[in-house]
Amino acid sequence: MRITAIAAALAMGLAANAGAQALNVNDAPLTEKWAPTEWGPDDKAGAVNRTTPQMVLDAVGLVKQGKVATLGKVYAGDAPAFGSRGWRMTIPGLPTGGPFGDQQLVYNDEYLATEIGQIGTQFDGPGHIGVTTSKGMFFYNGRFLGDEGIGAYGVGPLGVEHVAKKGFVCRGVLLDAVAYRGGQLPVPKENSKDDPGIITDEDVKAMVERQGIDPIGEGDCVFLHTGHGDLWHPQDWDKFDAAEKAKRVAAFNAGEPGFGISACEYLAEQKIILTGADTWAVEAVGKGAGGETTQPFECHIKLQTKRGIWNLENMDLSQLVADKAYEFLFVWSPLKMKGATGSPGNPMALY
Repeated sequence: MRITAIAAALAMGLAANAGAQALNVNDAPLTEKWAPTEWGPDDKAGAVNRTTPQMVLDAVGLVKQGKVATLGKVYAGDAPAFGSRGWRMTIPGLPTGGPFGDQQLVYNDEYLATEIGQIGTQFDGPGHIGVTTSKGMFFYNGRFLGDEGIGAYGVGPLGVEHVAKKGFVCRGVLLDAVAYRGGQLPVPKENSKDDPGIITDEDVKAMVERQGIDPIGEGDCVFLHTGHGDLWHPQDWDKFDAAEKAKRVAAFNAGEPGFGISACEYLAEQKIILTGADTWAVEAVGKGAGGETTQPFECHIKLQTKRGIWNLENMDLSQLVADKAYEFLFVWSPLKMKGATGSPGNPMALY
């Protein structure tokens, strides 16, 4: 599979760190007491715990037109993927089995080899993002990779099934940064709040006001439309030849516009429970793989590892954008895959 420039840069950085002194750690999770979280030391689900019956009823009330939009992209072998990830599906046998009985029944099965929780439209769960500290690799709510029950065959208390038991039924908020900026957002060139490819806290507030919707609040699920995802548009992808697809994959993976850390911190202060976007990381990935600062994937760490605010990547927001559906009932749950780091899926918006 393809190794993107971003993935290669991160790999070189990790290799350099591995050869450096053991003091190359980030002890912020320990000194700032990221654990236990407000839901207690036994919690395994994160910010989705904020959801109340009244929040669900309020979200259901946003359905006015009876319209439904599916927000997942098609899983396919030629779709863009981060680093060496890939989707490899085969139908063995054709037919796989049969015939059986007088009816001569036959059937087909698929065999799938993939990073099932981290490919295509994907949900980042508790076991996905951690921080190397002096006490070990720290994950959500103070769990470490060396803990009992965490291993190569599943991450135990960090498994995505613990979030799946809750599921997401919430007020969905679409932030249309393309309309706000006047066009598709560029890949950031500078680690600065002034870069047009980076969405800041002030940008989030301005989009909410511009779109005429209620302020972002507790229990909301917030999604960002950057236009970058149109490089891999679900309606057009199969019309392209192999050369055009390869060109678009390279452009899609070369970096991305998205939330800067100031926007992520602001959203966390509003007590949201989920972020998402039409990109592969949701946050900005530009110069040196950083966003608003030089730190790569800072929003991942500060939202997911620190606060249990999970993430949906590579979403298809095109129908919501076309209909200017800025508020909607959002319904989705990751698959109950024991010990998995994330999940595929097809989220739904009703409005």
